Amino acid sequence: MKTTSRKDLLLPLTSLFTSFSTLICCALPALLVSIGAGATLAGIISNFPQLIFLSKYKILVFSLAGIFIFINGIFKWINRNAPCPIDPKEAKLCMTLRKISNYIYLASILIFFIGIFFAFIATKIN
Repeated sequence: MKTTSRKDLLLPLTSLFTSFSTLICCALPALLVSIGAGATLAGIISNFPQLIFLSKYKILVFSLAGIFIFINGIFKWINRNAPCPIDPKEAKLCMTLRKISNYIYLASILIFFIGIFFAFIATKIN
C-alpha cells in the first residue's frame, strides 16, 4: 500500500519553483515597464544580471515549467484515489499533505499563466 509522505511534495514544489522562474524572468520586467517603473527594473537588473539570461531563454524557461506542471498533473491524476494509512495520525498527515499539494499545484498553474500573459501576450498589446 502506497502512503503519502513529505516526498510527495517534491514534484509540486518543483513545478511551483519553475512557475516562479517564469514570473521572475519575464512577467516581472514586463509588469515594471508597463507601470512605468523602468528605473526600478534597471536597478534590479544591475543587481541581478542573471535575469537577462533568463529573459533571453524565456521560451526554454516556459517550456520546462510547463513540462513540470504537466508531469505533476499526470501524477496527481494517477494518485488521486491512492489510499492513506489506517493510523489516524498518519491519515491526517496524508490528507493535509494532499491539500497542501493541491494548493501548490493550483498556485503553480496560476503563476504559469500570469507569466505567459506578461511574457507573450501583454507585450503584443499596444
